[in-house]
This record gives sequence, C-alpha cells and structure tokens, in this order.
Amino acid sequence: MLHLRLITPAERTDDVVLLIEKTVGTTHLVVLPGAARNPAGDVVMCDVAREAGDELITALQQLGIEQSGSIAVDDIDLSLSERADKAEAEAPGEGADAVLWEHLTDATHEESTLSVTYVAFITLATMIAACGVVLDNAILIVGAMAVGPEFGPLAGICTAIVQRAPRLALRSLIALLVGFAAAMAATVGFGLFMDAVGLFTKAQLEAARPNTGFIYAPDWFSFVVAVLAGAAGTLSLTSAKSGALVGVAISVTTVPAAANAAVALIYTDTTQAARSTQQLLLNLLGIVLAGTLTLLAQKYFWQRQRQRL
Repeated sequence: MLHLRLITPAERTDDVVLLIEKTVGTTHLVVLPGAARNPAGDVVMCDVAREAGDELITALQQLGIEQSGSIAVDDIDLSLSERADKAEAEAPGEGADAVLWEHLTDATHEESTLSVTYVAFITLATMIAACGVVLDNAILIVGAMAVGPEFGPLAGICTAIVQRAPRLALRSLIALLVGFAAAMAATVGFGLFMDAVGLFTKAQLEAARPNTGFIYAPDWFSFVVAVLAGAAGTLSLTSAKSGALVGVAISVTTVPAAANAAVALIYTDTTQAARSTQQLLLNLLGIVLAGTLTLLAQKYFWQRQRQRL
C-alpha cells in the first residue's frame, strides 16, 4: 500500500475527493479543511494499493495539484486493516508488478546526478578493479563491480527514452561519460604511482590471467549477460526490490573493463586497451537495450490492464 498526503486549494478539494473515491483500490480517505498553511489549503490523505497508485497520481497531476499544492507519496510497510486488504484485492494486477513512473523518474534523476560522491565511488571502484586485473584477483573484481554506481545513469537513460524526457537523458549521459572519463584518468595516475613503487608491472598485465582474462575478451556471452542483467536491474528498480541491484552490478563487466583499459594505456598495450573498451561499450549497450525494452513491456502491460478495466 501507498500513503498519499495532498495539499489542495479549497476550490479543488471536492474534485480531488471525488477522484479518490472513484479510483479502484483506495481507502482510508481523510479530509482536513484549512489545515495547510504553506501553501494554504486543505489536507487530503488516503491509502491506495500500489498497483492503482500510478493511475491516481497521474490523474492528480492532470488536476494540477502538484502546481497549486503538493503530492507526497510514502510506502506503507505495515497496514493492519480489512479495508486495506479489500482495496488491494480490488485493484488490478499485483503490487509487486506495478510501476510508479513518477517515482522511477525521480529516483533515476537523483541516481544519475553528476556529483562528487558519484565520481568518488566510480573512481574508487575503478582503482580497486585495477588492482584486481594486475593481480588476477577475482575477489577484487567482484568488489569493484559491487562498489560501482554506474547503473544509476544507465537506468536514467532507459527511463528517459521510455518517458521521452530529454533532460533526464542528457543528465544521465553526462554523468555516465564524465564519470567513466574521470575514473579512468584517475586510475591512470594511480597506475603510474603503483608502477613507480614497483607494485604494478607490465609483466603482470600481459601474463596469463585465468581469473580476469574475460575482461578484455568481449564476445556474445558478454552481451547476453549484460542484457539479462539490464532486465533484472530494471525490474528491481520498478518493483522496489533494490536488493537485486547488487547481483546486477556483479554480473556486468563495466568498471573492470574501464580499469583494464586504463592500466593497459600505462604500458601502451593498445590491444588490451581497445578490447577492454569494446567490452565496456558492449556491456553498456546491452544494459540500456534490455532496460528500455523491459520498461516498454511493463508500460504496455499496465496500459492493457487499464483498458480491460
């Protein structure tokens, strides 16, 4: 269930209440006339089944409530109410399958912001991966994959394509490109330092690496895994099951490929640098393609659900 708290102008309150009462899957309607001070107006609260939430929020936006008042949405972790159980039963579909498009757009907008923290995380992840490729240490590679924050901008690009939001697309693309460029540049400096103190050597990079050789060996399996991971990551975002994102991050070879390319550049190994870059681009393409198709499929599914109702 979702809890909605609305501030509405007094002249709009009746329309809002009527809309909530007509929406299947709503309950616990509360109206507090004149309770709001900034902005001035009435406070309207209700609970709505997650699968009916997007429809109600969209209708409220069409009334202009977000411009003249406010719309706040919270997840309800526990609701002991027969009316709530009835509302969930009456709402179409399953709550776990529902997509709150405004919430998704807002979440990906935040995750795709080019901030100091984002650049720090992707840089540290790339440096950890650099140690992993030189030492042929799979544990370090997995750790770097888990630390990398690059799925946020990738999800932002997918959402922007489906929602036709060019600003979000540009914001996400800038975060992705600048983030990887800064991380690789910092890793080159880090690699030069490690080489100067004797911890990195060219022989280690060019030696047989059974645990990490896949990083600079792009093939169709890399693309297939990226597609599967992109679909899984998108589903975890839309269904609020964020725990799956860790597994998604570990499944794709993005940060390790960027790290391998950076270290290869230090030792002018153009072959490894080029093939690592191909691996990086292949994984990014697979994730964006799968994420976009997953969102389109979810959008089509819920539109059909509404048409049947």
